[in-house]
Amino acid sequence: MAYSARELLARIIKCEAGGEGETGMKAVATVVMNRVHAAEGEYQRVNQGDLRKVIFQPGQFDCVRSVLGGVANPQTIWASPPEQIHYDIADWALAGNKLYNLDPTLWYMNPFDPECPIYFPYNKSGVINQRIRKHCFFDPTEIYKDT
Repeated sequence: MAYSARELLARIIKCEAGGEGETGMKAVATVVMNRVHAAEGEYQRVNQGDLRKVIFQPGQFDCVRSVLGGVANPQTIWASPPEQIHYDIADWALAGNKLYNLDPTLWYMNPFDPECPIYFPYNKSGVINQRIRKHCFFDPTEIYKDT
């Protein structure tokens, strides 16, 4: 049986940011929903407002890859069911809420370093907005519109 949108969002929140506290989890949920509602660029063109397409877009979230670097990925959305906090944050995001300071943000990443890069991804379509715990968050640049 396929997971509902709520279940998928709760699972991606737990897997991608479960150890990042409530603000970190809300930040990840905000980015996912920003991609769902993107009015231009790659996320609008490829996903067309579909949460399922956002989550399963190839190359976007390590948590939906069963293999990473040629090795089985032990941390996937299928490996660990969400807890109530993850459902609560999924409901919060699905109701249209977002962290105000991440309104345009489309990317996040863990640099495994104390410093965030200025640009992400590699084509510089995102510029640093802020860091929340271990994740760096990036807003679209003008380049993003043409992706």
